[in-house]
Amino acid sequence: MTHLPPPAEELRLLDAELWQLDARRAQLLTRRAWLVAALHQTQQPRAHASAQPPAAPPRPETAAPSVQNVLLVLGGVLLTLAAAVFTLVSWGHMGIAGRALVLGAVTLATLAAPAALLKRGLRSTAESVAGLGLALTVLDAYALHAAALSGTDGTGYAAAASAVLAATWSAYGLLPAMSALRLPLPSALVAAQFPLLLWALAAGASPYVITAALLVTAGLDAVVVGRLTAGAVRIIAVVGAYGMGGWGVLGAAWLSLTADGPGDASRAGALLLLAAAIALGASWRGPGGKHALGLAITSGLLVVGALGGVARPGMPSEWVVPAHLAVGIALLAAVRIERLPDAMRMGFAWASGAVQALAVLWTLPVVAVVLLGPAGRLGRVWSGAPSDARAAVVVEAPWPPDAAVAPLVLVAVAAVLALVVRAEQWRGRARIGSLGLLWATALILPAVFEVPYLAGMLVLGVMTAAALYMCRVTASAAQVTALVLALVTAVSLTLVSLASQSATLVALSVLTALFAAASWRAGVAPFTAPAALVFAAALASASGAAAGWPPARTALPVLLVPAAAALLAARLGASRATVPVEAVGAALGLFAVALAVTDPPMLALVLALCGVIAAGTALRAERRPVGYAATALFVLAAWVRLAAWDVGTPEAYTLPVTVPALLVGALRRRRDPQASSWTAYGPGLAATLVPSLVAAWADPHWTRPLLLGIAALLVTLLGARYHLRAPLVLGGSVLALVTLHELAPYVVQVTGALPRWAPPALAGLLLLALGATYEQRIRDVRRVREVLGRMN
Repeated sequence: MTHLPPPAEELRLLDAELWQLDARRAQLLTRRAWLVAALHQTQQPRAHASAQPPAAPPRPETAAPSVQNVLLVLGGVLLTLAAAVFTLVSWGHMGIAGRALVLGAVTLATLAAPAALLKRGLRSTAESVAGLGLALTVLDAYALHAAALSGTDGTGYAAAASAVLAATWSAYGLLPAMSALRLPLPSALVAAQFPLLLWALAAGASPYVITAALLVTAGLDAVVVGRLTAGAVRIIAVVGAYGMGGWGVLGAAWLSLTADGPGDASRAGALLLLAAAIALGASWRGPGGKHALGLAITSGLLVVGALGGVARPGMPSEWVVPAHLAVGIALLAAVRIERLPDAMRMGFAWASGAVQALAVLWTLPVVAVVLLGPAGRLGRVWSGAPSDARAAVVVEAPWPPDAAVAPLVLVAVAAVLALVVRAEQWRGRARIGSLGLLWATALILPAVFEVPYLAGMLVLGVMTAAALYMCRVTASAAQVTALVLALVTAVSLTLVSLASQSATLVALSVLTALFAAASWRAGVAPFTAPAALVFAAALASASGAAAGWPPARTALPVLLVPAAAALLAARLGASRATVPVEAVGAALGLFAVALAVTDPPMLALVLALCGVIAAGTALRAERRPVGYAATALFVLAAWVRLAAWDVGTPEAYTLPVTVPALLVGALRRRRDPQASSWTAYGPGLAATLVPSLVAAWADPHWTRPLLLGIAALLVTLLGARYHLRAPLVLGGSVLALVTLHELAPYVVQVTGALPRWAPPALAGLLLLALGATYEQRIRDVRRVREVLGRMN
């Protein structure tokens, strides 16, 4: 009997067989796809060789909608031009009335056509026809004036026509059948820009009325902008609001500036307030952001200009700026109103800040004269003490007009910065700015009130001391500000004191003491210590001049300051003030040299003293290289002294260089036996041997060549004894050249005594001998080179 498995087992077996069949089928299909691809790749080159593929059709450069729009626009323009020619010129024997009737009928038909076109979905065509219809309405208005209203005023008729056209186009664009058209409403808004302005011009109104018409038009545009969120109408309204509003604001500002009396100023101020209200309303109803912020700033500035302009005719000229500043500060009250939008409050704050900044700029000429005016005394030193503080600063520049209220302006702005600004990110900067404004106030007060000369100097001295005392604060920005103010005030005090000899000496003494005392703080020492040295040098120069000393003699007390700087730098060690102190000391040393340059004996003494200071500095381990500068200064001092004694022997100038150079070279060789003799002894030997050799060749006597030859022989023997290359080469070369110089006359005599054929014959024999022993000479040269190479 046949064995039949259970149904479940049989179902499992069938599923297994079907899975194997599916797997085999998938394998065969994959193989088939690969074979098809391989056959396609082998047949593709043949197909390319037999026939080229058809070229791709050219791509159109312009899209169909663009072509359609261009054609529609051109068609509308041509029809409009034809209608204008028909209306303005003539058509057959038809009069202006007949042409107006024909044009009116064509206009009605043209304005009705877009409705049918929109129903058929031809929107672009409808827009073009609608534009033609709007242009025809303008021609209708002209035809009406020419046919029936030719006696009316042209400007008044244009105002009425623009108003009627604006209303007509608005109604036309708002019709349900025409609501899809985008051209009528923007065109109506453009036409609405002119009625008020043209009516004012037609009525012969005053500039105030014309300006009011511009501002009212701008206000209506702003209303439209506030009611819309996007679209062409809003863009036209924005352009109209800014255009008309800008011209209106310029006109109102000009009227305010040129107002002669309170009435004219009040009317101009009312116009500016109207413009401010329009800008404020636009900022309130606007979407916010930078646009609203800019409108709020403009509104605040217009309020300041309006109220300040109203008050201007009734007050003296010097109080005009404080009046505007008071209104600008009053704007800050609006910043505290929580119900106002943030953009509006921020705009008022920026407007107030702009007004205060302009007020501070107005005071800058006064501050500049007080600071820079005393510089004119540099050419009039000690010409006599002036009568008051203003005369001390007004040397060549005139005193600015209306400067009496400049301190009040500066104090008011400083108070606002110190008391009103409370934001943490701006509070520190505001206080620093307040400090600077208070300093400027104290600076100009003596000149503004014409206090006595000595009292003005006392004020400057107290300001310098106060600024240096404020350098004790830890905040870096405040410390830098106080330091800058102290330096500027000190320079101003120095320039003012140049008018009197006693004032100069006292001021420089006080400044030196103040800056020296302030240098005990490490934070400001890199700046105050060099400043103290500079003032000390100036005091030394002024003291010498007061004593009647010549400049060369004044260099000696000036040198005390570089000496003090060297001692101070040694005591400071690794402090940040060390390098500035040393740099200023070096510069003051050069200044002393410049003072003594006209007196050679004194110049030699000054150079020697500078060398002593440099040598003392070189004793410090970290300043060893300064020793080279000290050596150079000593040598220069010796040379200047020799030149002052009219010494013309070159050895007198070179030996003071050679001896120290050879000593330094010997010390270096002792510390470093591997050091090259060229480095150790070459510069010192060459400093004397080369100038002496040049002098010996030009010397007709025998003494110098003999002494130079003996010295060169000794140097050569010492080089050979100690195997030193530099002495051997330099000494041998100089000895050979000196010998050649001494034997040259005898060689010339012998040459003159020989027959003329003898020199060529001797030269030929010499060349033959050299050629025959060439290899031996090469070996000798190599041997000499090896011997020299083994030397140091």
